[in-house]
Amino acid sequence: MSQADLTLPGHHLGTMTEPAFSVPAKKMAMWLFIIADAATFAACLVAYGFLRNGTPNWPTPFKFSPTVINAMVMTFILVSSSLTMLLGVRAAKAGDKPAAFRWTMITALAGLLFAALHLREWMGMIHEGATLFHNPWGTGLFGASFFSITGLHLLHVTAGVVALIAVALRYRRGRYKADDLEVLGLYWHFVDLVWMFVVPFVYLLNVAH
Repeated sequence: MSQADLTLPGHHLGTMTEPAFSVPAKKMAMWLFIIADAATFAACLVAYGFLRNGTPNWPTPFKFSPTVINAMVMTFILVSSSLTMLLGVRAAKAGDKPAAFRWTMITALAGLLFAALHLREWMGMIHEGATLFHNPWGTGLFGASFFSITGLHLLHVTAGVVALIAVALRYRRGRYKADDLEVLGLYWHFVDLVWMFVVPFVYLLNVAH
């Protein structure tokens, strides 16, 4: 029996076809990480909701100026960074390496600006006496929940900025491709989306009437 006879009908030796709905391993790993991390943030926000509703003297220390305005500015910066990240990925897929590198670095710069504004906000609250275990407005659970949730998000932003800079530099040197920027973009969009839930829960619901 010849080798040709062993070949299955409709198939050719030396050729392999990918499944119609295959997902690259890097992208699948990032999606799994995002799902797990989304569950973590969801658990934190749900726990925060229980604490807030179950505490009779929960403080509402924020006013529309300057804390909430600062949060709105940070939101604008983070949403804009999602747009610059999208432009960077599109440029990379189009083969425009300089533009892709430039937009990715702009995204990292926006993340740094967001982190700087966040830290300035923290310093202002700490100056007023708010810490993880105490605050001058009421129950100490407020400080613990506020710094824990916003700190977890700030940690993700900081890690994202480091990753953006590292991947962009390696992409410019040819070690990474457009797919790597796209995978990193998924993470950055997730960080932005989480902030859209943090703002109403942690900031707007605690605005003094």
